[in-house]
Amino acid sequence: MSEPADRAVAGLQVYIVGGAVRDELLGRPAGDRDWVVVGATPQEMTRRGFIPVGGDFPVFLHPQTKEEYALARTERKSGRGYKGFTFYTGTDVTLEQDLRRRDFTINAMARSPQGELVDPLDGQGDLRARCFRHVGEAFAEDPVRILRLGRFAARFTDFAVAAETLALCRRMVDDGEVDALVPERVWKELSRGLMEAQPARMLQLWEAVGALSRVMPELEQAGQAGTDLDHAARLGLPLAGRYALLCRLSPRRDALAARLRVPAECADQARLLPLWLQAQPVQDAESALAVIERCDGLRKPERFMALAQAAGVVTSVDAPRWQAALAAVRGVDAGAIARTCAGEPARIKVALRQARLAALGA
Repeated sequence: MSEPADRAVAGLQVYIVGGAVRDELLGRPAGDRDWVVVGATPQEMTRRGFIPVGGDFPVFLHPQTKEEYALARTERKSGRGYKGFTFYTGTDVTLEQDLRRRDFTINAMARSPQGELVDPLDGQGDLRARCFRHVGEAFAEDPVRILRLGRFAARFTDFAVAAETLALCRRMVDDGEVDALVPERVWKELSRGLMEAQPARMLQLWEAVGALSRVMPELEQAGQAGTDLDHAARLGLPLAGRYALLCRLSPRRDALAARLRVPAECADQARLLPLWLQAQPVQDAESALAVIERCDGLRKPERFMALAQAAGVVTSVDAPRWQAALAAVRGVDAGAIARTCAGEPARIKVALRQARLAALGA
């Protein structure tokens, strides 16, 4: 890396931190870069044109690149849950102090613009060993880190969790820390983990430390769900289909969606997928039309085919055949049929259904 050329950071002690450094060392594609600034004040950052966006502590957007620059900080537990912290961002906070408040050693490395690697906790060693290891006992102060550990396990599928980190996570659960997690944060980590390479590893990790039943008590048969999710990941299913597969065996799926406040598309697919699967195998036009109507395929054909893709994870689904069937049924001109039944409105529904069955080759 070369010395930054822009005036906004000239003279500042800035370092790339966290995931960008980790992924570079792993040879993984570079994502967003996060920066930490040592020895600066909020006033100096705004004077240089940085845009303040932080709530609890000073975070700024670079005036040109819009990358995030956070002032180096320490933190102290001041309450229960992941929001129970007070932060200190004085100019005397060192880079190493900032790194020591992070979650895992592999995320506690920094790199200067000149290319110097700062690794006070041997994150490189744990990268080579493919090991998730917590930075220190302060890890126990933030229950979100258990959720993040599950998500990382789903992404970095050849990594294992250090025994002492697993033990600490179990202690956190026993102490009730995860009970303070708000639904929005659980959904954020869950949804991201569902989109990783092996989502089953996330569920397995959360279950192993006792967190799964606390953050998603409505979920049942997580083992089978994990198998389905890994298959869905190999097929590249979108989030809504993966979420539907996660809770397809859970009778309380509606309660789970409501409590986690999941997006409507996820909740809808979770509700409809069991209806699709219960109707299988489809052997005639009557049952095919019933599936299309029950799963709202006439009104939302794209979602219907997304359900077909999700159903294909657990049963045999001839997607092209369903695509053709859906097109045939939607091609029936309801208006024309209504006109032929003028003066006899009671006949419209029956005639329309007969036309749709005929289109399916009944």
